[in-house]
Amino acid sequence: MNKETTLDARQQAIVTIAAYTTSGDIEQLKPALNEGLDAGLTVNEVKEVLVQMYAYAGFPRSLGGIWAFMGVMDERKEKGIQDEEGKGASPIPADLDRDAYGERVRTDLSGLKEIPTTKAPYQEFSPIIDTFLKEHLFADIFARDILTHQERELATIACLASLGRAEGPLNFHMGAAMNTGLSEGQMHDFIKVLDARVGKKEAESAREVLASVLAARK
Repeated sequence: MNKETTLDARQQAIVTIAAYTTSGDIEQLKPALNEGLDAGLTVNEVKEVLVQMYAYAGFPRSLGGIWAFMGVMDERKEKGIQDEEGKGASPIPADLDRDAYGERVRTDLSGLKEIPTTKAPYQEFSPIIDTFLKEHLFADIFARDILTHQERELATIACLASLGRAEGPLNFHMGAAMNTGLSEGQMHDFIKVLDARVGKKEAESAREVLASVLAARK
């Protein structure tokens, strides 16, 4: 069991980058991007956080973050800063069963050992959204190994907390974040980062959801 009680500098940077990308606060995002690179995130890791945001906050926010990052990179190059590009994503096998892969990833994030045999009401009501979740979000995106599943979940809960009125998805993903290995202490530290860097309202809303998640895990 992970005994860590705080998020490290890289993890905190993922939180702030995801949060400010979601809110579209470019003036806050730019220093967060610089801090992320200075903390050891590679260029490709930062790009991956920004790209993933489109799945939760939409293309306009994701693209806005990418444009901001392009500007930050230009400024750093002008200062003579050489940032590590980092590894790219490994090729995804052409014969990958994306439906099965995505179902397995979602099940693992849920903390379940077996894939559920019954469908949730939303899956019955709109099968296509379930297909997109499995084949695109949890397969096409989560199969990209630039970020770990834990890092992706950290970015996701930062996004959902900043998005507002997304308590249902935030509840699932906070549990998922813990199922990838984030400790209770690190989750409380996540709230502290939101409170100090993002906003009191976002932190308080996330704190209430976390309390519910922790109570259900006991």
